[in-house]
Amino acid sequence: MARARRTHAGVRLARSGDVWDTVVTAVLEQRVVALDAKASWRRLVAAHGTPAPGPAPTALRVAPPPAAWAALPVWEWRRAGVDAQRSDTVRRVAGVAHALGADLPPHELARRLRTVRGIGPWTVAEVTSRALGDPDAVSVGDAHLCHLVGWALTGRRADDAGMLRLLEPWRGHRQRVLVLLELAYRGRMPAYGPRAPRALPMR
Repeated sequence: MARARRTHAGVRLARSGDVWDTVVTAVLEQRVVALDAKASWRRLVAAHGTPAPGPAPTALRVAPPPAAWAALPVWEWRRAGVDAQRSDTVRRVAGVAHALGADLPPHELARRLRTVRGIGPWTVAEVTSRALGDPDAVSVGDAHLCHLVGWALTGRRADDAGMLRLLEPWRGHRQRVLVLLELAYRGRMPAYGPRAPRALPMR
């Protein structure tokens, strides 16, 4: 950790302040490879977003508001490669989007998100870290993060419980630690199996 901190001393946590769009993108990323989630987001926003204001490229779109996401018919979700579980979760969150403000402290936003069926620890941590800059968010349930933490800190793979034990000395700042470890060690960790296949063609 000391070496990672020295190497990346200028790294700071960022926050977008955009809770709603972060929720949608995090839900789209549940259980699929990142490229597929990004492709689904791109297709849905291109088809249902509104033109970006001001001088901007013609094709640039602003993502739809919660009501528009909730009203999307099922075939639009399937055309974009989004299964029923994820699309239903987005609809449920849209119903409480008014209560998910960027002015909330991370722990309160996390509590409110957890009341929505389909939102678990991984999605909560992804939202609070990206939207609010939560310094202690840990994405429990991530397919690779626990292995990276285990390998970086002990030289061995770890499961989620093991990752949490290893991160305990940094409680309150675990997201900061995770960011440093990912910058310092991602790409250097041994591969442990084949990559998941793409569900959508590249565009």
